Amino acid sequence: MGKENRTSVTEFILLGFSDYPHLQLPIFLTVFLIFLISLLGNLMFLITVCADPHLQKPMYFFLSNLSFLDICNISVTLPTLLKSLLTGNMLISFSVCIVQMYVFLSLTATEVLLLAAMAYDRYVAICNPLHYVLIMNRRVCVLLASVSWILGLIEVMPQAIMTSQFSFCRSNEINHFFCDLTVLMKRSCSDLLNLVIWILIEGVFVGITPFGLILTSYIFIISSILKMNSATGRHKAFSTCSSHLIIVILFYGSITCMYMRPPSMYSPKQDKLFSLLYTSLIPMLNPIIYSLKNKEVKQSLSKLIGTTETKV
Repeated sequence: MGKENRTSVTEFILLGFSDYPHLQLPIFLTVFLIFLISLLGNLMFLITVCADPHLQKPMYFFLSNLSFLDICNISVTLPTLLKSLLTGNMLISFSVCIVQMYVFLSLTATEVLLLAAMAYDRYVAICNPLHYVLIMNRRVCVLLASVSWILGLIEVMPQAIMTSQFSFCRSNEINHFFCDLTVLMKRSCSDLLNLVIWILIEGVFVGITPFGLILTSYIFIISSILKMNSATGRHKAFSTCSSHLIIVILFYGSITCMYMRPPSMYSPKQDKLFSLLYTSLIPMLNPIIYSLKNKEVKQSLSKLIGTTETKV
């Protein structure tokens, strides 16, 4: 019976925002504008870092990884939503749904690990500045980024494999705009015990541990800043890690709203709203935060735009 149920579901219907038929066009235009701003903003940041030798530093290397990750993130979820809003076609095949879920989860895990690596970079820069260049050499930076990407891609694979073997006998309608694991679990009639256990293990490994490392890093960072005698030095030290701190707050704030709310606060509308916040607004805000909070990036961006205008 389980096998029969599994093979009976070949596609899902992503309901998205179909409960707002009169707002389909405004939602499409808003999401499309956010998608373009996010794409162009992150691409411009990547180009700026690659074009300016002065930005070939560990901090900008990690920020470049984060920008590339944001481009991947919006490319996984938002096109599906835009297609359904524009054409009304809300169908997604079972295999594409599983792949979308896997890529989304792996990118989220990778971002958690990258933020922890960036926190370590800021810790070394502020708490051990004399040995910063020696400790955070190119080899170490590439190793930290590579481990973040590889672990992010590997550790969610069991979830995707287990989900692909689920029996979806309740309904093939998904009240969401992309294939998130939580909504697929709600639609499944399979035994979810093994998956829940794995999610708890992953939560400790990819959720609590990196967050603990970030928190510990900032305890030492803040302690070091407060011990500085010069007010100018304290301001400069804090400004070097303020962008990362804002990104961490935005990321963990949106993740908390998506997955860690009390059961009484869960509703499909809220789920979609918080998911849209994470998948669209956060990638759009990240490059703006890097640029506005960083004098070097603003100067390099101005030079790049000026050079382009001169050539034209």
